[in-house]
Amino acid sequence: MMTAYRKLEDLVVYQKLCRLHIEIAELTHQWPTEERFELGAQIRRSSNSASAQLAEKYDDRHVRNKIEGVNRSRGEAAETVHHLYIAYLKGYETNSTYEEYRSRYQECIRMLNGMERTLEKQLPESDRRWPQSSVREADEDYSASPSGFPDS
Repeated sequence: MMTAYRKLEDLVVYQKLCRLHIEIAELTHQWPTEERFELGAQIRRSSNSASAQLAEKYDDRHVRNKIEGVNRSRGEAAETVHHLYIAYLKGYETNSTYEEYRSRYQECIRMLNGMERTLEKQLPESDRRWPQSSVREADEDYSASPSGFPDS
């Protein structure tokens, strides 16, 4: 039995990334004027690109291309977290705002990791990046602040 076609808009991770972009765009309009066109523009582009990369490759017939879209989406989400961190360091956002968005983006990144693992299973074993294994990330990889950076 064939599975029903799922629209891009049905993917929970896509919905979450779109919602995050809208919130990030609204957030940046409260930043100082000079930053709206510097850091603000960068974060709006990366947050929009996180969902756009999924959209670009979603209907591609080649699994490897779909995986590439997932990888790019993950990179854009991580870049957005970086820009949020810089906004926090510059005093434009509070630590709690940064941590809230960081947590939500990390959830999306984990979902994208799951998508990648699922797509990799559709490839022949010899074509997989990680044959006979799956990529696992430890939670503690995301919890530490680098030395020299503020903890709160």
